[in-house]
Amino acid sequence: MDAQGVHIETHPREGEPVFSAGRPDPCTLVLFGATGDLAERKLFPALFELARAGLLPENFAIVAYSRSKLEDGPFREHVKEGLKKFARTQPLDEAAVKRFTESIETASGGYDDPEAFKRLGQKLQDLSKRRKTDGNQLYYMATPASTFPQIIQSLSGAGLLKREEQPGQKPWHRLIIEKPFGHDLESAKALNKTLGSALDEKQIFRIDHYLGKETVQNILVFRFANAIFEPLWNRQHIDHVEITAAEAIGVEGRGGFYDETGVIRDMVQNHLLQVLALCAMEPPVSFAAEDIRDEKNKVFRALRPVEGGEVPQHVVVGQYEGYQEEKGVKKGSRTPTYVAMKMNIDSWRWQGVPFYLRAGKNLKKRLTEVSIHFKSVPIGLFSGGGATCQRLQPNVLTLRIQPHEGIALSFESKIPGEDVNIGGVTMDMDYAESFKKPVPEAYERLLLDCMRGNATLFARQDSVEQAWGYITPILQALETDAGGTVHTYAKGSKGPDAADALPSKNGRRWSTL
Repeated sequence: MDAQGVHIETHPREGEPVFSAGRPDPCTLVLFGATGDLAERKLFPALFELARAGLLPENFAIVAYSRSKLEDGPFREHVKEGLKKFARTQPLDEAAVKRFTESIETASGGYDDPEAFKRLGQKLQDLSKRRKTDGNQLYYMATPASTFPQIIQSLSGAGLLKREEQPGQKPWHRLIIEKPFGHDLESAKALNKTLGSALDEKQIFRIDHYLGKETVQNILVFRFANAIFEPLWNRQHIDHVEITAAEAIGVEGRGGFYDETGVIRDMVQNHLLQVLALCAMEPPVSFAAEDIRDEKNKVFRALRPVEGGEVPQHVVVGQYEGYQEEKGVKKGSRTPTYVAMKMNIDSWRWQGVPFYLRAGKNLKKRLTEVSIHFKSVPIGLFSGGGATCQRLQPNVLTLRIQPHEGIALSFESKIPGEDVNIGGVTMDMDYAESFKKPVPEAYERLLLDCMRGNATLFARQDSVEQAWGYITPILQALETDAGGTVHTYAKGSKGPDAADALPSKNGRRWSTL
């Protein structure tokens, strides 16, 4: 019998939130790459939503920095047009747009031009006086990773990055970098060394938009605020865990970039390993940033290495049909657009529980979720004696990250009637519907946390290097014949059939896409 939906009533409690830091300090945000796609689609809309909701500092300014010549008026109009297309709240409040765009000023120059950064410093001093931002500066590098070292060097050379020697030091200087945080372990260490030469680790915010999604954050609340599930969250009760990140689109004209990256660098090393860590970590001693990040790092340290000839037994990769005809993709490319992996965590809690990850482009649907598959009942009581013999389905707890954010729990129930027939039902909580509130975009939360200095949802240096330490040997094997076949799969499919062998070896199967 197909699972049936069961309504769940939620009871939001009034009062002060458990954790609330209020408005951040006054500050100036310097956005490198201000004319890029990320800035237009995500960053300016997120900042606008924060401004509209009254969450930005009262004294706040944005410096839009670009290598191409910018002027304040035309660029503000450019931002306004972008908000019409990409802002979450529509229709736009014209007065709110005007107030927001008036906070934007522009600066131009090469990333390697000392004079340009000297002018930037003078502008920041002027803004601090005019807009009373107290000299607090937040730098956002929404630029290609290849530019990171040069920008850091130029900021340092102009005296615009100042190491904080003690907690709470003001004025503060913080730096946000977009993924990828390196291309492999060696390059990640080199990038971290460059960052560490200019700033203390607590001033560096490695942003991963997946960690800003409400339902990813809710994993911690769900696990540690409910006594019913945490006692079952271990190898005694869980059979396996499945993490899926499926995209229905292809490389969308970004073939050159993607061919240098691939699905493992693009999705697994950062997004999915971070989600895995939230699901697998031990309870932290507090909800403080470093306590949570300490526990996540322990998960990365406990990942069982997969190297060399072991890779084909644990990793299946594929390319969608027509990938090598995409503009910018090299002929004969082995870059995967799909990956399925079996991972093991050698810890007291998870020993013997496989974690299956899969991610890919041009799949049947867009879907990101975590499925916790509990063990089957030990014996089948409901057979014979007038009951219909049937196979009972294990309980599955599904944490939906996108597109329909929520949590679902499947369980078995008796079907009405004289005979004992059993069918599956599903209790399903829709996140936005249950709380009657729109789900904010990830960048809104993450930008606000950066201004507040809250690093909970950001990757720390040791975790980045631990994750790369696990992934790099797999990538090295896959780039040679030792990594096995790169399977071809049809667009709009579930991926290559060979991926089914990973769970089926142990009598399991992927959830249906």
